[in-house]
Amino acid sequence: MFQGWTFGQKIGAGFAATVLTSVVIAVLSVFALRSVVENKDRVIEVNAANLLEAQKLDVHSEEISASIRGYLLIKDERRLDDIHNSRTAFQSAVGRLRKQMGADEAGALDRIEQTEQAYGHGVDSIIKKRQTEQPIDQIAAEWNDTLVAKRRELASQVQALVDREKGRLESAKKAASELASSTTSLVLAIALAGVGMAVGLAFFLTSTLSRQIGTAIQHVQSSSSELQAAANQQASGAKEQATAMNEIGTTISELLATSRQIAQSAQRVAQIAAHTAAGAGAGDQTVQKAQEAVSGIRRQVDLIVNHMLDLGKKSQQIGGILEIINELAEQTNILSINASIEAAGAGEAGKRFGVVADEIRKLADRVAGSTKEIRGLIEEIRAAVNTTVMATESGSKAVDSGMRQFNDVAASFKEIGTQVETTTEAAEEIELSTKQQSTAVEQVNLAISNVAQATKEMEASSMQTMQTATQLTNLSQELARLIQAQRA
Repeated sequence: MFQGWTFGQKIGAGFAATVLTSVVIAVLSVFALRSVVENKDRVIEVNAANLLEAQKLDVHSEEISASIRGYLLIKDERRLDDIHNSRTAFQSAVGRLRKQMGADEAGALDRIEQTEQAYGHGVDSIIKKRQTEQPIDQIAAEWNDTLVAKRRELASQVQALVDREKGRLESAKKAASELASSTTSLVLAIALAGVGMAVGLAFFLTSTLSRQIGTAIQHVQSSSSELQAAANQQASGAKEQATAMNEIGTTISELLATSRQIAQSAQRVAQIAAHTAAGAGAGDQTVQKAQEAVSGIRRQVDLIVNHMLDLGKKSQQIGGILEIINELAEQTNILSINASIEAAGAGEAGKRFGVVADEIRKLADRVAGSTKEIRGLIEEIRAAVNTTVMATESGSKAVDSGMRQFNDVAASFKEIGTQVETTTEAAEEIELSTKQQSTAVEQVNLAISNVAQATKEMEASSMQTMQTATQLTNLSQELARLIQAQRA
């Protein structure tokens, strides 16, 4: 069961055993010392006090005797007070001794008290005789005959009490010394047993804990080596990560600048698209106006074509009329020729008519010539009308083609306007997205900075961890050397 205990439990068990041993030693020592102290106290408080009180009896009896002699010699009234006080003190000492002593000493105290009372009666008798002016020689003779013997008897009884109390005090001292000696020996034996027990327990705990600590040190050494290797690898990784984070930070900064340029470009594109949309709208309006103008030209061309057709018809009608006029001119010419012939045939009477016929013939010739010229002009007019009609038709076709092109241009302008609106919206969305991207890139840049800072801190922590692992390895080696020294 002890093998499964932890280091702390073993230390606690050893400390508890040491404390328990110390408590047992302390309890036994206290008990022994208390017995010794009680004996000493009893010796001091009882035996020594009884001896002191017994010696006080002797002193008080001497004081009574001295006071009586003084009174007998000089008859000083103050000596009577001293006698009374000494007797009172003597009785008080007897009373205290009676309380402190046992029943075996009651008889001796009774005899001392009786002797003191008899001595006191003798003293009172002597004092009265001295007060009656009886001769001093008689008083001295009575003193020597009666009081000296009683005084010696009282002193002998008190001395016997003092001797008995001295014997008891010496016996008590001897018993207390023997008890103290035996108690000291017992405490010393218990202390030696506790020390031996503590030494054995310490040796057992030291050997057990040395093995446990040695095993733990081996694990610590292997773990510290692994920790040092991991710290080295972590430090290398942290350095690489810091370098990568710096490169990423540089790339993010460039990306941030690029996104800002894109945002500015998108804003300019949006502005240009807005201007283009405005221009496309203006162009659409211009095309619509041009389309309306071309429509007007088409209508005018159609009117011109109609007029030219009418003119062709009129020229044809004029041609028909000219044919009639030409026929009339030819008929007139024929008639004038016939008239001339008739006028020539008529002679003088027909000369005037011949002149008229000749003039009519000349007029018919001029009419025929004019008719020819008019016919040429009419032909030219017809050709011009036909050319004009054909050109007008070509112009109409061109106008139709222009109208279609204008329609296509108008549709293109509308499509351009729609595309420009789409482009503007896309540019605005690109600008907004680029701004959001710039914000996100700034946040990413800030996060990268924080990660770079954390990487630097992790690198510093890795270096500190590596130093700690190195110190732990050195410490485990020191502990291993200490354990091996202890084992040796």
